Amino acid sequence: MTEPIVLVSSHPPRPDHLADFCLDAREFIRRHNPQHEVLVISHTDARGEGVFPIIDLSDREWHMRVAGKINELNPHVVHLQYDEGMYGNVDGHGTEANPEGFLGLLSEIECFPTVVEPHAIRARMRDADAEFVHLMCELADVVLFKCHYHKWRLDWSFPGMGWKTPTNVLIVPHGSRPDRRYGVHEVPQLRRDLGLDKVPTLGEHLVGLIGWTQANSRWSILTDIWEEIEREIRSRTGQHWDLLATGVLPDPWQPTEPAGGEAELRQLERKGLAHFYEFIPTGNNIYRMLGACDFIVLPGTDDAQSAMLARIIALNKPFIAAAPIEGMAARTLESGGGLLFTNRRMLKDAVLRLACDEGLRLQLGNQLKSYLEDVVSWDLIAEQYNEAYELARTAKLCGVPVDLTFEY
Repeated sequence: MTEPIVLVSSHPPRPDHLADFCLDAREFIRRHNPQHEVLVISHTDARGEGVFPIIDLSDREWHMRVAGKINELNPHVVHLQYDEGMYGNVDGHGTEANPEGFLGLLSEIECFPTVVEPHAIRARMRDADAEFVHLMCELADVVLFKCHYHKWRLDWSFPGMGWKTPTNVLIVPHGSRPDRRYGVHEVPQLRRDLGLDKVPTLGEHLVGLIGWTQANSRWSILTDIWEEIEREIRSRTGQHWDLLATGVLPDPWQPTEPAGGEAELRQLERKGLAHFYEFIPTGNNIYRMLGACDFIVLPGTDDAQSAMLARIIALNKPFIAAAPIEGMAARTLESGGGLLFTNRRMLKDAVLRLACDEGLRLQLGNQLKSYLEDVVSWDLIAEQYNEAYELARTAKLCGVPVDLTFEY
């Protein structure tokens, strides 16, 4: 086995979306790089074969230990995941309070080819955000953004701060699994597997509100008007639809405010119009839960639901998303698989359109199928990672920075 590919990332059983992301990424990177072992350096609560749980955030010098391990492994390339709060605390304004450790790690491993994949790039950056992205792009060989417009915005924001626009940014979207689709004939079994068949009031058709129940999930925008929506759906179609809300609060290591809407949800449940299913929204069960629904609503106020959207795309499941929310609107437009809303009235109209038009649901699902197969399948993303790895390795071997000025 040749030099390993080393991922620096969150990893299960740590309960966050990047842990699941790492599992998927590692599986497909392995598949497309059989000549390389793929290892993971992660936090102290991570477990698994080929996983080194050595990131101890209680130690402000954690990055030195990680750098030492990377030197010991002598990697083919180092592929680092980054998200706010992943390597430190997030303050009350959502700003990374301790990015120095991550930047220090990049500095310590500069002799190795490095690819950084940030999951939280804001289009409208505050000064602290812009400075971090500037330094990250300076220290890494290749930086992977999820959306083209994030890269375009750098041309506007960086010159105003006296910096050149980085030329080492490559666009690689969030991958979606190509092997998680369920047929209509499988939905009854999914409901039995999840125990939903034991809920006597649960309707045949379900609208899903699925994910972490935190403040930015904004469930209340739908729970407040669901009774009115359900009544109108019934009058138009004669069908009874239920709202299926599922999730739990994140663990104490990621403190957050409740989503709101829980009281309304419980009241709807008592009326037989909704059901709350408590579970940790990670792993295979989340695919089963999404698969049991006719379509999904993502009313959140930021891009924290991009991992959920990747799963929805994997299932070819129509969805409704809030706009303009960072990359959510971009992915909705690119995929052609969902509807967008900006206020309560638009949300109501979108839910009614999808619930009352089975043909529209089928059309959006087919467009998501094409988008999955042609753009965001993990098999395609793994090959784009390989392109980034080669760019990073060539830059290190030749001593010439990556230049993607004419990428688009």
